[in-house]
Amino acid sequence: MRRASIFQALARPPTLVGNKVKLRPKHLQDAANDYSWRRDAELCRLDATIPTLSSFEEYLRNHAEELHHPSGGYRFAIETLDGRHIGNYSYYNIDEVKREAEMGIMIGDRAYWNQGYGADAVLTSLNHLFSQTKLERIYLKTLNWNIRAYKCFEKCGFVPCGHLFRGDHSFITMEIHRSVKPQKAK
Repeated sequence: MRRASIFQALARPPTLVGNKVKLRPKHLQDAANDYSWRRDAELCRLDATIPTLSSFEEYLRNHAEELHHPSGGYRFAIETLDGRHIGNYSYYNIDEVKREAEMGIMIGDRAYWNQGYGADAVLTSLNHLFSQTKLERIYLKTLNWNIRAYKCFEKCGFVPCGHLFRGDHSFITMEIHRSVKPQKAK
């Protein structure tokens, strides 16, 4: 099978189905949950950001603009198999020459924390990217104190590869290579 370029393979991101989740392209209807999560102080702390101060109307306008004119990368909603939007997943900083991309994930609905939904989303996406694109490496950063995220990424096959300091935040950088062949989540 001939692999497509990264941008060809993701030009129209498909819906990906794992054991617990579906990853689908973002919709305008996701804005209400996304706004709620971006206003949540604990979720923002876990994402090394500050809660949004914009009104929902302003947030909705920006969300709609981003959907129509993406600013690089690919954004997915994470849904349970029965269609409940529980988080978001993205790939960005895609480098076709180095064959790598950065990923980010957030499970915003606390009812789905610590139950394997994040790991299933990561593994489902990795399996798709490594089988359908020419990407060789996926990397990410996680706050050095976020043990839950670190263990999830480690379970998915990521290994530490460095440290990054940005402002008051200290991150662990992690990576996974195509040769690791991520498994489906259990």
